[in-house]
Amino acid sequence: MAPRKNAKGGGGNSSSSGSSSGSTSAGSSGGSSSPGVRRETKHKNGKKGGLSGSSFFTWFMVIALLGVWTSVAVVWFDLVDYEEVLGKLGIYDADGDGDFDVDDAKILLGLKERSASAPAVAPEEAEPYADPEEAPMRAEPRYIEDEVTEQIQPLLHDMVYTEHVEGEDLQQQEGGPAGEPQPEDNDFLTATDVDDQFETLEPEAFHEETVDSYHVEETVSQDYNQDMEEMMYEQENPDSSEPEIDDERLHHDADGVTYQDYDEQVYEPSENEPLENEPSENEAIEISDNAVEDSNIISEVKKKKPKLLNKFDKTIKAELDAAEKLRKRGKIEEAVNAFKELVRKYPQSPRARYGMAQCEDDLAEKRRSNELLRRAIETYQEVASLPDVPTDLLKLSLKRRSDRQQFLGHMRGSLLTLQRLVQLFPNDTSLKNDLGVGYLLIGDNDNAKKVYEEVLSVTPNDGFAKVHYGFILKAQNKIAESIPYLKEGIESGDPGTDDGRFYFHLGDAMQRVGNKEAYKWYELGHKRGHFASVWQRSLYNVNGLKAQPWWTPKETGYTDLVKSLERHWKLIRDEGLAVMDKAKGLFLPEDENLREKGDWSQFTLWQQGRKNENACKGAPKTCTLLEKFPETTGCRRGQIKYSIMHPGTHVWPHTGPTNCRLRMHLGLVIPKEGCRIRCANETKTWEEGKVLIFDDSFEHEVWQDASSFRLIFIVDVWHPELTPQQRRSLPAI
Repeated sequence: MAPRKNAKGGGGNSSSSGSSSGSTSAGSSGGSSSPGVRRETKHKNGKKGGLSGSSFFTWFMVIALLGVWTSVAVVWFDLVDYEEVLGKLGIYDADGDGDFDVDDAKILLGLKERSASAPAVAPEEAEPYADPEEAPMRAEPRYIEDEVTEQIQPLLHDMVYTEHVEGEDLQQQEGGPAGEPQPEDNDFLTATDVDDQFETLEPEAFHEETVDSYHVEETVSQDYNQDMEEMMYEQENPDSSEPEIDDERLHHDADGVTYQDYDEQVYEPSENEPLENEPSENEAIEISDNAVEDSNIISEVKKKKPKLLNKFDKTIKAELDAAEKLRKRGKIEEAVNAFKELVRKYPQSPRARYGMAQCEDDLAEKRRSNELLRRAIETYQEVASLPDVPTDLLKLSLKRRSDRQQFLGHMRGSLLTLQRLVQLFPNDTSLKNDLGVGYLLIGDNDNAKKVYEEVLSVTPNDGFAKVHYGFILKAQNKIAESIPYLKEGIESGDPGTDDGRFYFHLGDAMQRVGNKEAYKWYELGHKRGHFASVWQRSLYNVNGLKAQPWWTPKETGYTDLVKSLERHWKLIRDEGLAVMDKAKGLFLPEDENLREKGDWSQFTLWQQGRKNENACKGAPKTCTLLEKFPETTGCRRGQIKYSIMHPGTHVWPHTGPTNCRLRMHLGLVIPKEGCRIRCANETKTWEEGKVLIFDDSFEHEVWQDASSFRLIFIVDVWHPELTPQQRRSLPAI
């Protein structure tokens, strides 16, 4: 077998065998049986079996071309981050000239003396600065990731942050009157400088839910900033294969309820879990095919290759990675200590301080502590105040700061942060969109409108701006004008547009102008998981509760309350009529834009589970009667109130905000004809002394076509299937 193999291969072995045999017939064609002679046999083309010159040249050209194309691919597809490579080599800069070259190698090998200007130790071993403000200026060039950083830093040092819950008062400075502008310096006011007092509701401040008010909800679109940060870290650490824990966890308890504040509830999040239902092929309303999915968003951002590390941070990247891995693994306490040590060693490191802010943020969530969250908010600001912060990290820090301020209900502080972001990045329309939301959250619809008009003048197809602009127009009762903006915004599929509020208001606007497509949009909202059904369109829900438009007393389990109301209906009526006669000012007009026409007023005794002591002075016996029933007086998602409606009134079809309550109507003064209420597709009438019970999260509508006023008593109760724990912990509405 060996000779056969060599014969097939040809080449050097055959030559050597032939010469060792001493044969003189190596070139003859004759009959020697020597193996060496057989190895020298010619191929069919007459050439010997050895590697020819032309074959060698061919292979040489193939290899050369492969090398060329590999080089082209490296450059064309940007496979190597040269800045990062140079940053890593920078730690071996032994002669202090800012790069790694032959002289550096000689010094490291001991072939050349180290220059006097060269650092004697690596940056990691240098003595840390005791305080960021006392850190000496380095002799080497400033580390700047982008030219825009030069323009950003002066603006940052002019920032003065004042955060407070809407309606709360800022603490007075020593000797200074309230409301005086705070002195500007390089410091800022954080949430810890503010009294977390909540506005006390006065009798005239009681309202049913405001349909056109704007609330913060923790939705998928709002998690985009965190997704971007996660993606950035993966880019900076491509070799990281450690299991990661989702950074932007919402708080869920065993009952599936979502919470946002830690120590106290400030505003209401959505408890809806989105369903992954897609519209059918036969769907009457076509949503454009260019809808952006989250995966596409992240893919889009990945192409931009955002940077979190400045030049100095790249020299300590290994230490930063080690601390970040602890955070990703959920070892928050260890990560906090690791990042604190990094900040102590490298007080001018933006990435180390940002990591500490994230850890404080995570720890606040884990311990449900507002104090820790305020500390994180302050640390995010410290990141932005450092010199040489990479542009992407600066933007990320301030956006996260604004988000956490909103989380605590510090809407005005968040607005200031958003204003600063827009000032720093005036060409970023997404930041202007966020600023518009910031204005909406403090009820400043006029400024929000100006922001979205500016965005749409530059990017007329911005879906996010369109839905919010339509939302504002509808709140201003410009119903017909709002429809195309809401419709086109939803159809755009842009991030932040697939929100139940916009389906809700688009359908409502269409109903009010008589457009029969309204229910098609409600159906689409249902299919996309925003509504429990076409009829039940509340946005703040607990999943799994029994849902039906009309209820009997027995089904609710609140038969004792119903019997007491019906037994004492005349007492309740008389106290209501007395209030009407003596103090008509206590009956306040409905101000939620629910009426098409007419006169409808209400007098509230309990709001969000809190008793209105002044109002109860006008109906003391009624209030005493109700205090026996915590299912209603403790219902923090409802009201107890008198409601008077005069002839000629029509209330638009509408839904309540939550499925967590049921609503009882006790008839007090009911005209014989002309008054009726529809809930879903069934219409009923009131009777004096009798209780009607319905779920107002279903669409309902009211007509008052009688010749005299109608007076009823409204009593909201917790949904009977809510657990005691849910009743205690659900945020108020």
